[in-house]
Amino acid sequence: MHPNMAFRHGDRALLETLISEIGFGMVFAATPDGPRVAHVPLLSTGDGAVQFHLARGNALTRHLDGATALVVLNGPHGYVSPRWYPDGGKDQVPTWNYVALELEGRVRRMDEDGLLGLVTQLSDQHEARVAEGKPWTMDKLDAARRRGLLAAIVGFELEIAGWRETFKLGQNKTSADRAALAEGMEREGAVGIARLMRQLAP
Repeated sequence: MHPNMAFRHGDRALLETLISEIGFGMVFAATPDGPRVAHVPLLSTGDGAVQFHLARGNALTRHLDGATALVVLNGPHGYVSPRWYPDGGKDQVPTWNYVALELEGRVRRMDEDGLLGLVTQLSDQHEARVAEGKPWTMDKLDAARRRGLLAAIVGFELEIAGWRETFKLGQNKTSADRAALAEGMEREGAVGIARLMRQLAP
């Protein structure tokens, strides 16, 4: 998390939207074998928790229940060139604009019903975003096949005790500088972060 308080954005609804839109992050935890990370799809419960699942054989699975963990989501980002400033970048240096969210909290293991609910909600949420065709649903699976697949994964819920967000969008620059930087980033393909710069730090 960037230490500059100008890059905070404590709007909980916006942070919930970030979780929903990105939908994928990393879970970090200390284990007796050293620090470990898992890359996971994420589902916000909407009431201060996030849920995720891991393969049963994942190195983190046997250590997470009851542990404190950190979930990290990385949003849009992009390199900022000094040459994009209106004055050509006099007394400026390269940097990186980005959006990131850290969620810290205690983890509990979910029961079988909770796990089924999690994977059902995840698939329903993301299938709704697929443009063509009829959404895939869990009932497409044979019951025995579904039981076998669910037995291969473990569900967890992290109760969020700490929200730490960074929206580094050039808030420490003038509006003219931000507009020029957003234009430069957009030209280089960093469309997502340029759009957020215009929307959240005009």
